Amino acid sequence: MNLLANQYSFIIFAVGLVFIAGLILLTNKPKWNDYLAFGVIIIGLFTAWSILHPRQTPLMEDAKMVRDLIGAGTPVLLEFQSPY
Repeated sequence: MNLLANQYSFIIFAVGLVFIAGLILLTNKPKWNDYLAFGVIIIGLFTAWSILHPRQTPLMEDAKMVRDLIGAGTPVLLEFQSPY
């Protein structure tokens, strides 16, 4: 459950925000500017998700290899580096 909440927390938050914004903006005789504001909220959330969502990196294969080595029970020496 924790993995599900971590992976999809932004999407869960965005759906909740869209639902609340829809209730506020579109319940009482909405005008064109209410629809425009609702559209801007949806486009902004989609843009934020497209920028922030996790992507496959070249180091992911190395991380999988290290995870397999650690799970195999053999001693593993990990060296952590910083680019600074």
